[in-house]
Amino acid sequence: MTALDNNSPWPGPKGMIPVTSGRPDDANVKTRRYLDQILVEMRAIDATMPELSTEIFGHQYSTPLMMPAFSHLNKVLKEGRKPMNEYAEVAREMNMLNWVGMESDEDYADIVSCGAPTVRIIKPFKDHDLILEQIAFAEKYGAVAVGVDIDHVPGKNGQYDAPDGMQLGPVMLEDLKQYVEAAHVPFVAKGVLSVQDALKCRDVGCKAVLVSHHHGRLPYAIPPVAILPAIKEALKGSGMQIFCDCHIDSGYDAYKALAMGADAVAPGRSILAPLLKMGKEGVKEKLNKMNNELKEMMLYTGIKDTHSFDPTVLHHKEL
Repeated sequence: MTALDNNSPWPGPKGMIPVTSGRPDDANVKTRRYLDQILVEMRAIDATMPELSTEIFGHQYSTPLMMPAFSHLNKVLKEGRKPMNEYAEVAREMNMLNWVGMESDEDYADIVSCGAPTVRIIKPFKDHDLILEQIAFAEKYGAVAVGVDIDHVPGKNGQYDAPDGMQLGPVMLEDLKQYVEAAHVPFVAKGVLSVQDALKCRDVGCKAVLVSHHHGRLPYAIPPVAILPAIKEALKGSGMQIFCDCHIDSGYDAYKALAMGADAVAPGRSILAPLLKMGKEGVKEKLNKMNNELKEMMLYTGIKDTHSFDPTVLHHKEL
């Protein structure tokens, strides 16, 4: 028996997993609408079977799809099921890059014990020593990269947030520089949603940014895919990788984000329901479908591999 809230659009206890409100200020609604208004032209002549292999942080993965940086999901289900571990195992089996969000060191070690290549994302704690300790711990346990959720600072009360009672604080540029310099693996700034922040991340030595509004934390947030081209242009020549999430619900969404400048993308809540309801097999089924949809769209548009995406195939039309 699972502890699921059957009245919620998302599996899990009420409040554990944020739900899209649908109000005018809900950035999730705007992101979904923006993606749906991007149309694709066909380029069928000379199109051949595409290759999804993607290099991230110097490692080769089977797809540009990455696991999302979920947190706390091992608190959701009973009977010993650990969804965080389950999707990490899928990442290992499917040769995908895994991401893990806010977890204790003990839980993080347990999640990555399956051997999945993992990026650890750390909250911007007020206690900077805790951030440095979690960076070092992640490296000890073989993290491919580490990073900080730069966008999870305010709470809904207009004060610094305190998830799980852990006080968060501002992310100053000198703080970010300290974290980057402390890391012996690539450092990712998660939650970049402007050219200004992207350039600051570049200037302190970040190796990647994840363009995201963190499932609509910012009211009226610009869709990540909408700001992608400008960030791509601003970071040209930096050697940084650009990732994207938020409403990457299908392989078709992934295609659009990749064409607009992302090097890799993370489906988030689209794998949440299959993960909690069906476990590993549900996640595999969803990701295989997304990979097939991505290849379908690439084949229709003459994109032979993940280095060849062309934004001119996209047309922005309000329907």
